[in-house]
This record gives sequence, structure tokens and C-alpha cells, in this order.
Amino acid sequence: MTDAAIRTEKLRKVYTTAPPKAGRGAPGIAPDASRAAAERRAGSEVIALESLDLEIRSGEFFGLLGPNGAGKTTTIGICTTRVLPTSGTAIIEGADVRIQPTLVRQRIGVVPQRPNPDSSLNVRENLVFHAAYFGISRSVANARAKALLEKLGIAERAEAKVMQLSGGQQQRLMIARALIHEPRVIFLDEPTVGLDPQARLDLWTILRELHSQGRTIVMTTHYMEEADRLCDRLAIVDQGRLLAIDTPEALKARAPGGTMIELVLDGSGDGLVTEMRGVPGVSSAEAKFEHGSNSVRVYSDRGGEVIAALVTIATVHARSIRDIHLAPPSLETLFISLTGRQLT
Repeated sequence: MTDAAIRTEKLRKVYTTAPPKAGRGAPGIAPDASRAAAERRAGSEVIALESLDLEIRSGEFFGLLGPNGAGKTTTIGICTTRVLPTSGTAIIEGADVRIQPTLVRQRIGVVPQRPNPDSSLNVRENLVFHAAYFGISRSVANARAKALLEKLGIAERAEAKVMQLSGGQQQRLMIARALIHEPRVIFLDEPTVGLDPQARLDLWTILRELHSQGRTIVMTTHYMEEADRLCDRLAIVDQGRLLAIDTPEALKARAPGGTMIELVLDGSGDGLVTEMRGVPGVSSAEAKFEHGSNSVRVYSDRGGEVIAALVTIATVHARSIRDIHLAPPSLETLFISLTGRQLT
């Protein structure tokens, strides 16, 4: 693809940690490896990415969708030069993250998962100080800071200390900081985590505006609705591997047919699934044990009409139902069908 803003080929990342010393905590490693606490304690290797191939077009709003520990943050870390890949390549706007990291950083803006402004500086000073890293003069930086703060709706907070800002305002400051040197590509790592619903919607509006300006935006998220509403294309990743990539509409069309019905049980559902598959309208059923809870997931083209029959089967097998969840064909049901587990 000749107009690719970002290209990764066979990108792999393996974290290796030594066993912690007696009386001391384990050394910190990237968040994507957190799912393997037992391996870390044993000093084992943790594979965060396994041969990831991606091509993201210039001007595209691209989403990396997956649960915590899927490899999203590691991917962003490599593409923004904060994490060195174990093998493979990542090319950002023509620059190799291994060979030309300084050039890569000049061409990208990064909005971190959690705001990390300098608390000793006010809002405007944070932007001017950051601009200095890119050789931007104070006068130019002040002019850009004023324009960005106005565009992002926090101009009146320019002289405020960052600790006086709300969570949503701090995230807007992070976006302004990422844009101060006018980068071609913007990376956002789960930018709406911890925001209230209104702040999240406000941030969506800002991101759509940035996209309309022709910028390439890459965003990680585990919010299905966010990915569906904002992104031109999505890559679904889990356990460091690419599972699917396409437009949200095309991905939803791949979701298993019918409504997914999940029955949360007080015991194993292994003995129920054969009978449940025989219920008229049920296309498939499988027992799951996830997050310490037993359940049976059933797909049905009759929606909730089959629930009564499923409950009867569970009762006959002396299983109590603790909860029932229904989900129409969606990105979430596609994800569950690909991975066998929930997104969160």
C-alpha cells in the first residue's frame, strides 16, 4: 500500500523479567504483560506481540480493539519509540522506529492512557515547554498554545495549574500537547478511560474534528461503541495476535448470526450444552469458565424466545441461574466468537 502512514511487519515483543528478590517487589514492565503474573514471578518470557502485520492509510482513523493485556499498549509503545521491538519492523511516515526514532517522534503526537502533565507548570506553560523539545520558539509556541486551547475549549484555563483541571480538561490538555508541534500522526492510548459519559462524548467530538483535518489517528480502546462510532477501520487483537481487520460494518457482518444469550450458572454448564443445542432456534451453545464464573453461551435466531427452554434445561440439571445477558450481533459478539472471552 503506497499511501500507508504506518506499517508493521512481523512485529514481535517478548518481555523477559528476572525473579524478584526476597523482600522486594517485582520489577515493573509494560501493562500488556500484566496478565502473566505467574510467569513474571518465575522469570519467564511473556509474549506481548506475536508477528503483528498492520497497514494504516494516511488520513485514516484506525482503532486497535481488544481487552486489557491484548497487546494494544505495546503496539502503541513500539510505534511511538517508547518500546523496542524484539523483532520485526515498524515504519511511521517513512521512518523506521529502530533506526530513526528522533525522526519518528517529530512526526507523531502521543496522547497517553492517563494524563501526565507537569504539575509544577500551568496549562500554557506545559504546552510551551513541550514545544521546546521540537525546537519551536517561545513566541510561536505561545501563539500555537493559545489557538489550540481555544479550539479545545479550555482557553480560560490557560494560566491555571493542571491540578485544578477536571479529568476531561486534563485530557484536552494532553491532546493540545500532542498537537503543539503539528504532527502528521496522532496516537491515543485508551484516551477516554476514566472519563464521565459527557466528557467522553465531548472528546469524541474533538477527535472527529482532528480526523476531518486529514490527520492520521490511531486509537486503542476496549470500548466497543467508541470503536464503532469513531473508526474507519478496526483491528481486533488478543494475546498479541491480530484476529480480524476491516471496517466496523464489515466486522459486524462477520458476527455469529442471531442473539447471543449468556446464562451465568452456579456450576459447570458442560452437561447442559448438548440439550441446549437441540432447542429449536438455537444455532450453537458452549460452556465457559471465565473470571471465576461458569456460564453457557447460546446463539439463537429467535432472540429471547428460547430463554424459557434454556432455563428449564438448567433447572433439570440442578443448576441455578445467577444472571442472564443478551447481545445482538455486534463487534462484541464477534470478539467473543473469535476469542471465547469477553472484551473487558
